[in-house]
Amino acid sequence: MNGVEKLATGAGVRITGTSSADAVVCVDGGSGRDRPGDWSATIEWLVRQLAPAFPDRSFLEVRYRTKSWRLLESCIDDGRAAVALAVERGASRCILIGFSMGGAVAVAAAGAPAVTTVIGLAPWLPDQLDVAGLDGKRLAILHGALDRPLPGIPGVSAASSRLAFERIRARGVDASYALIAGGVHGAAVRGPGGGLVRLPRAGRWASLVAGELRRG
Repeated sequence: MNGVEKLATGAGVRITGTSSADAVVCVDGGSGRDRPGDWSATIEWLVRQLAPAFPDRSFLEVRYRTKSWRLLESCIDDGRAAVALAVERGASRCILIGFSMGGAVAVAAAGAPAVTTVIGLAPWLPDQLDVAGLDGKRLAILHGALDRPLPGIPGVSAASSRLAFERIRARGVDASYALIAGGVHGAAVRGPGGGLVRLPRAGRWASLVAGELRRG
């Protein structure tokens, strides 16, 4: 794993792997309040599992300037800046992985010519989100069957991402949807000491994401 670099927007990016023609740009979820960006536990855990299996790809994890649903456009700008950096370093094809609110960020950033695929992990895809950037691209949505918002615990219902999937597929977008039995909101959380704690069905999340990466 390489060190943290700064994107053109001022956001942080952590790059695993060497520059290559294929890049995987990963964007995190958000928060109901404005707070400094941090590293996604789910994204970090998945990158640790996937990077060794895909040594010919670089993985870029984005740390937003401010991690907030209320500042979605700022997060989208950070995601677009990460795609631009990957292209600047030689990537001709980019896959975007978006977890939770990162699903909206990834869809909004999908219009970049280098982007071929968006993988939404328990994605938040509100009705007002412009999905035109997905035209001519591929979308894969993965969602935990038990995911839902709970008091004090973030979540996105699978029913909501299914509705978004149907809306997007109606545009003619090449889209797929997979429900993970027993899955909750993501694959990992951050423990009290900062370590990663696997959530139920984490291995299934990793397996499905790996399958989508192989499809390209």
